[in-house]
Amino acid sequence: MRLTSFTDYGLRMLMRMASAPELSYSTAALAEEFGLSRNHLSKILQRLSHGGIVETRRGGGGGATLARHPQDIRLGAVVRLLEAGQPLVECFPAGTQTCTLDGHCRLKARLHAAEAVFLDDLDRSTLADIALPRLSAEAVT
Repeated sequence: MRLTSFTDYGLRMLMRMASAPELSYSTAALAEEFGLSRNHLSKILQRLSHGGIVETRRGGGGGATLARHPQDIRLGAVVRLLEAGQPLVECFPAGTQTCTLDGHCRLKARLHAAEAVFLDDLDRSTLADIALPRLSAEAVT
């Protein structure tokens, strides 16, 4: 299974945030650390915010913070949230009939099962398990 870059960067940002969950992380600092545009990073943070993973505040002293303790955030839940709308294969979304094997394919059920096992395995780990080493406070604000 290949994760989208959206999910990859989302996980990286969360790993950084889990290194010092009491701090607020500026969009600019995170974008610089990961070599990502602030616009793209903001979209990822917005999805994480809507999913209850992070909280964001605008203005001076604002930024992003984890909404829950890192040990309470399951990796499978994060991947499900960030990969929402990104099917493993073209034929997964309901209503797409582009596959000529539809009705005869034995692969689709196996891929669904493999995807479920993958996500279930990620659910056994938390954000605390993959937190990055702590940076100085100056590097994150």
